[in-house]
Amino acid sequence: MPTTVLLRNAPIHAIGAFAPKPTSLTPGQSEGVLDVWTAPGVAGGPVETGIWEADPGTFTATRDGYHEICYLLSGRVTLTEDGEQPLELTAGDLFVTPAGWSGTWHVHERVRKVFVVVPVAPPVGA
Repeated sequence: MPTTVLLRNAPIHAIGAFAPKPTSLTPGQSEGVLDVWTAPGVAGGPVETGIWEADPGTFTATRDGYHEICYLLSGRVTLTEDGEQPLELTAGDLFVTPAGWSGTWHVHERVRKVFVVVPVAPPVGA
């Protein structure tokens, strides 16, 4: 039977220990994540949601096989998709990095977001 999942005070809820950001271009940049809910997906993997936070710095990111829906709770970042103009984002902004997206995040001040990862089905015959 379904049960509602609740995370109170998402903007300030503790997310646990931070670890080095693997794709960081800035020495010492770290991130933390709190997985809130995971469910079987209908495509290539599970649907996931949670809270993510990162320290200032720059890192690369690629969305291979999934879309990511993000809502910034706090902080300020510049998102630059490969070959595109930079996009300035601040707390209160909602955005999507679709499957195939590749680029850099420049975190100007500690950022916290709610994320939803939605897998995409692999191509037929893959």
